[in-house]
Amino acid sequence: MRPETPQLTVDSIIEIDGGIVLIERKYPPSGWAIPGGFVDPGESMLQAVKREALEETSLEIEVLDLFHVYSRPWRDPRGDTVSAVYWCRAHGVPAGGDDAARALIFSGNDLPERIAFDHRAILQQFFHWRVTGERPGLDL
Repeated sequence: MRPETPQLTVDSIIEIDGGIVLIERKYPPSGWAIPGGFVDPGESMLQAVKREALEETSLEIEVLDLFHVYSRPWRDPRGDTVSAVYWCRAHGVPAGGDDAARALIFSGNDLPERIAFDHRAILQQFFHWRVTGERPGLDL
């Protein structure tokens, strides 16, 4: 019998033109989100984050580093997930695709009101890290 475990996901904080790319979700839970999704069987997390970014934003990303791993059980209302969030860079114009209605560039001071999941907290930690160099603590 296989153990029941959280789903593995990846997200990409994509820096572009002085801002970051967020997608507006087509399906519940609604709101804006960091581009990302589930890792497919037979796929590495690095392959998954590049695929998800391309599918949702039409951008080919350069993965710079693993930013942080988030695993709190309440983070996704559809079920428990563990997400590896990557710091990335891209060039071009984002366009929504796959399960993203839109993909737009936002500044850290001008984030949309409605952000899905725990992504507002993740973005706040990311912007804090970009200013101070201090990464988030352990996700206990």
